Amino acid sequence: MENFMPKSEDKIEIENFTSPGRVKCVDRAKYIAMRDALLSVLPARSPGVTVPDAKKALLPSLPDTLFPGGNKSGWWLKAVQLDLEAKGVIKRATTSPIRLFRSTGKD
Repeated sequence: MENFMPKSEDKIEIENFTSPGRVKCVDRAKYIAMRDALLSVLPARSPGVTVPDAKKALLPSLPDTLFPGGNKSGWWLKAVQLDLEAKGVIKRATTSPIRLFRSTGKD
């Protein structure tokens, strides 16, 4: 019998940039809060900002009800980052360490 998980309004499907075709259902409210926070701190151009710097900048804007004391924010940041990269909303600069920026559709 196939494993079936009904879709729910409180879940959202996310993709993974490093594992194309892989989809996971996660908490919608946490995803949206992290997505909005991440996009608010990413610059529109390369070279962008490092992931640790993005995390530091976005932590104050996360709702404490969803991320008490920043709890689990690192996992959510990575999940949202990989999903937004898979969707082409954000890009990685060709630098080390990884630096992220918002995609303009022209880059």
